[in-house]
Amino acid sequence: MRTGTVGIFSLFGVPIRFHFTFVLLLVLLTVFGVNGSESGTSQALYLALLFLSVLLHEIGHAVVSTRFGIRTLEIVVFPIGGVARLERQPKPHEELWIAIAGPMVNILIAGGLFLYIGKTRGIQAILQPTDSNLIERLAYGNLVLALFNMLPAAPMDGGRALRSLIARFRTEAEATRLAASSGRLLGMALAIYAMASGQYLMLFVAFFIYLGAAQETIAASGRILTEGVPVRAAMVTDFRTLNHAQTIQDAANLLLATSQQDFPVVLGDQVMGLMSRNTLLRSLASEGPDAYLAGVMDRDFARVEPDLPLSQALPVLAKAGSCALVMESEKLVGLLTTENLSEFLVLRQMGFGK
Repeated sequence: MRTGTVGIFSLFGVPIRFHFTFVLLLVLLTVFGVNGSESGTSQALYLALLFLSVLLHEIGHAVVSTRFGIRTLEIVVFPIGGVARLERQPKPHEELWIAIAGPMVNILIAGGLFLYIGKTRGIQAILQPTDSNLIERLAYGNLVLALFNMLPAAPMDGGRALRSLIARFRTEAEATRLAASSGRLLGMALAIYAMASGQYLMLFVAFFIYLGAAQETIAASGRILTEGVPVRAAMVTDFRTLNHAQTIQDAANLLLATSQQDFPVVLGDQVMGLMSRNTLLRSLASEGPDAYLAGVMDRDFARVEPDLPLSQALPVLAKAGSCALVMESEKLVGLLTTENLSEFLVLRQMGFGK
């Protein structure tokens, strides 16, 4: 789950989360978007329908990714649109179809609305928002969403399509670098235009495009650095465990005495659960220090095998949060934590272990 987001509902089994900046933008548009020619109800309905179009765009990505056996972990809505987080990086030919699926949904929506308008009445002008031209504005809005997302610049869908095409002839690192460079240039160009024209809302969009392009580069670097490396190369082997009969107070004492944040809870050689730092603090507040770990530990913990490629373990760790237990058969052999993984990637980038 991305930080700075709030989850409200699920659609087709996919959690939908909203970044706080999107909520802020929605409030600003609602407060300042109403004018004398359009009622507040019409403005709210337009924003709701446009938001639904963004969600259907992302569901389009999710449906096609499912066809390739890739599960969508969540959809996060940002001011520039939604982002579908997949459980693994698609292969180049998969990424191309997944990327264009979203804009195609918006094109189909726009085409259907224009067809309806053409059969029922003439198309009205949309320069001035009114209650009567809501359908036209929604149709044009979907068309703009499709065209904007197909710009050949990461993190837009067009940038992902561009990367998938380049990756057929170049390495993934080079393909990502070119697509991300295009995204950064687009972000800077939009920022310059926004400041020159006084359109500060566009400056907001430019910032997210530039930031998204930078994050694409970082994510691709992480995948490349973990390619062909087993989990055992990055796991923590010097760790402490807790007994299931111990109390939350015992776990808190161990948390303070060590730098470890996540503790396997065991009964002899058998792993019973996982006590993370967050779970410990919540349990300390709700259950008190004398409660037993057996009643509050996480029994549905994430696990990976030591010989599993690290690139395949990353989605498991991302879903788990901060720690996954490394199990060889039923024997605990290590911990895979986000903190240790970050240190491993930094060392590997500097040439360690190559």
